[in-house]
Amino acid sequence: MTPLLAQEQLTRAELLADDPWWLILIKAVVILLIGPIMTIFLIVWERKAVGRMQNRPGPNRVGPGGYLQSLADAVKLPFKEQVIPDTADRKVYFLAPVIAVVPSLIALSAIPFGPQVSIFGQQTVLQLVDLPVGVLVILACSSVGVYGIVLAGWSSGSPYPLLGGLRSAAQVISYEIAMGLSIVAVVLYAQSMSTGDIVQSQAGGWYFYLLLPSFVIYLISMVGETNRAPFDLPEAESELVGGFHTEYSSMKFAMFFLAEYVNMVIVSAFCTTLFLGGWMFPFVGLDSPLNKGWLPIIWFGVKLFALLFGFIWLRGTLPRFRYDQFMKLGWKVLVPANLVWIVVVSAIRAIRNNGGLTTSQIVIGVIVVAVVAIAVALLLPDRRPPDDDRVPITGGGYPLPPLDLQVPQVPDRTKKRRRPAVEAGEPAQVGSSDGTV
Repeated sequence: MTPLLAQEQLTRAELLADDPWWLILIKAVVILLIGPIMTIFLIVWERKAVGRMQNRPGPNRVGPGGYLQSLADAVKLPFKEQVIPDTADRKVYFLAPVIAVVPSLIALSAIPFGPQVSIFGQQTVLQLVDLPVGVLVILACSSVGVYGIVLAGWSSGSPYPLLGGLRSAAQVISYEIAMGLSIVAVVLYAQSMSTGDIVQSQAGGWYFYLLLPSFVIYLISMVGETNRAPFDLPEAESELVGGFHTEYSSMKFAMFFLAEYVNMVIVSAFCTTLFLGGWMFPFVGLDSPLNKGWLPIIWFGVKLFALLFGFIWLRGTLPRFRYDQFMKLGWKVLVPANLVWIVVVSAIRAIRNNGGLTTSQIVIGVIVVAVVAIAVALLLPDRRPPDDDRVPITGGGYPLPPLDLQVPQVPDRTKKRRRPAVEAGEPAQVGSSDGTV
């Protein structure tokens, strides 16, 4: 870490440590309100945007242009009747939505929304806490929410919510690993796990192009982490009706809805912090007037809403993955690619620290190695044995029955039993004891 960065980190830590109790309370209340307010806005924005993509109006009844539909839903849901299954574990059933929502609201406390500002004459930083392990805190908070989903599926006492909960556990674990590995390269470059330090370290260049593979893998992982289309397998309506929250209604259902959209905000804000320069304006230094005062909140919000629109765009354009394809993408593509990329980044950092090669030479070498690896992978012969006993499949991946399938012949004894009844003109008995019709 450079001395200037260390000095700025010390100043930021001192400012946060000197915050009076009333300023800490204001920050905490604002952070807690971000989630519900953003959820109300995102729901109506998503319904309007997807409706526009599908050439239909979307919500158009409540309020001007239908833009108060989410507010009406937020008022309606708490007053709806609560239906609790008789087979539910009531304690866990009530606790699961709380476990899903609370960690989501806490994670925003470690996100830096702006630089040093003055609030009612008090100098402070637009961040509630700046921990030395802030990256791990945000990852932990986004991961704990899956416990609420799993417990919701299990405590409902119904098989289909349980299947949705198990799917969600497998999905979040798989893509949490890919997401965590994609952050390793950022930590190696910034040489810190503090979110404030990571933003400051991007003053010379944003990581979304310096660490492009990590950025792409993170984008894919954050969609899988939040159970959003095309990775919304825990809520696949085609086979699970509603997934883990099928047996939930009223305010508890609203809490799961809140947790989903707050998680979208968290992973988008985290992506902005890690790869898009946080609150900094592009192509200007930290000393620029554009990066002073309250203006950086606008730049942070623009980046945040651009990523949130990406979620909506994916939902309106891509079909849902099949589950085996989805898990194969996580374990056989994202995780191995991440591990190889971490080795490459570590080698680049070691070479640069020793002064062996210039940056342009390193980039050319990485490109050459990547091209050679792709060429070798494409030219390798198929190792599958030619005479295997696999079932032939169609283009969609579904097995076909044997091509020599024939209808079995009716046994002679069945014919003898059936013939007298037909000759006597008696009606055929469906479902008789001997299996004849």
